[in-house]
Amino acid sequence: MPSTKPEKLTFRQNVDLMADRAIKVLGLEEGVAQALKCCDSVLQVKFPVDISGKIQIFTGWRAVHSTHRLPAKGGIRFAPYANQDEVEALAALMSYKCALVDVPFGGSKGALLIDPGQYNRDELQHITRRYTLELSRKGFLSPATNVPAPDMGTGEREMAWMADTYKHLHPEDVNYLGCVTGKPVRHGGIRGRTEATGRGVQYALQEFFRHKEDVKHANMSGGLGGKCVVIQGLGNVGYHAAKFLSEEDDVKIIAIIERDGVIVNKKGLPVEKVLQFIIKNKTIKGFPDGKFGKNGAKALEMECDILIPAAMEGQITRQNANRIKAKLIVEAANGPVTFEADKILNKRGIVMMPDTYVNAGGVTVSYFEWIRNLSHIRFGRMERRYDELQGRQYADMLEEVTDKKISDEKRNKLIRGATEIDLVRSGLDDTMRLAYQKMREALLSNKKIHDLRTAAFVISIKKLANSYLDIGVF
Repeated sequence: MPSTKPEKLTFRQNVDLMADRAIKVLGLEEGVAQALKCCDSVLQVKFPVDISGKIQIFTGWRAVHSTHRLPAKGGIRFAPYANQDEVEALAALMSYKCALVDVPFGGSKGALLIDPGQYNRDELQHITRRYTLELSRKGFLSPATNVPAPDMGTGEREMAWMADTYKHLHPEDVNYLGCVTGKPVRHGGIRGRTEATGRGVQYALQEFFRHKEDVKHANMSGGLGGKCVVIQGLGNVGYHAAKFLSEEDDVKIIAIIERDGVIVNKKGLPVEKVLQFIIKNKTIKGFPDGKFGKNGAKALEMECDILIPAAMEGQITRQNANRIKAKLIVEAANGPVTFEADKILNKRGIVMMPDTYVNAGGVTVSYFEWIRNLSHIRFGRMERRYDELQGRQYADMLEEVTDKKISDEKRNKLIRGATEIDLVRSGLDDTMRLAYQKMREALLSNKKIHDLRTAAFVISIKKLANSYLDIGVF
């Protein structure tokens, strides 16, 4: 992704400063505050892999921020820019995120310093399995203690490799499928996981627009339909968010920013066509239904109702924060707005929905998958046909009482039992609604809280602090 000039603060420092702001509101004792911010443990591994007859050394990390709940949860990214500071920051954000949406996990994150595009499928499998061996051997992979998931540069395929490797290392663990989430459905995954983070972005925006006062505060009016959106990054999160918002909520995606530039169409871009064009041509340049621009970073400053940074951290900084024209920023990526930029945007009255809330859809549905793996039964298997029977009896009774025939379409709606993906989406929607309402309540009830990000951190850190104090320090 195109980025602006770097700031002096590291990603980890930015996260800690945002946490400090909430800690000040809560008035926590210094020792408790420091315990909350520091990572419990950080593992660095270096391991050799034979690539086409030559030995290459790979470096990876796995950070555990908090084990107040187990297992610790967080994705693993494969990226050529990965570093320990980033991994620690992301692990901390995972702790806060899980606490905010009431997912009973601690926070963790992992990364492998690699450009996955430089290796073929067999080579990547060899590297992934070797990395998995290192994590497992050192106690950083288990259904009970540490559960990775996909992140940038990884997906269902890598998670399947990791689960299979763990199974062969621990054949006695009947819950081995729960060692990772985000797996293919046929290998223990859950329907709705791939779309989960992007779907969560949609549900977050839907909930925001249910509150007229909040919409007015963002200098907008009306509902979500018709709003103009600029989205940065058409990866898994950005694609699904853009697709659902445009197809189901009548939102206009007027600009899509990618690595090599931006395409703009004020009438709205066809998201699916854009994605297929990128897959085929390996570039966004040349897409026929939009105007191409080389400066993707500049496109963040376009006039729009909603800006959705869904790529990397540190995209909105003190260098460009004063030029942002969006009325609402929705942080689909982790840490796209720096601490300094956050202060500038708040002073300007631009509303921000924080990453700790907006992109929590992934970990929420990961929780559902983990529960499914430990229970060894898919959601809906026990009750779906019973629900259909109840619906059929209700429809029959309705016809008998009213003496009117119900149309086949309406009857089918009445008797249809919920499928696994129906239940997953319902649980995710409920989670996003309740979390937003809690943030909103904290914002409106505490004069020391002036924005949604601080509200989110206050809620999360209060839960973590109470947990730490309840279990004691030893």
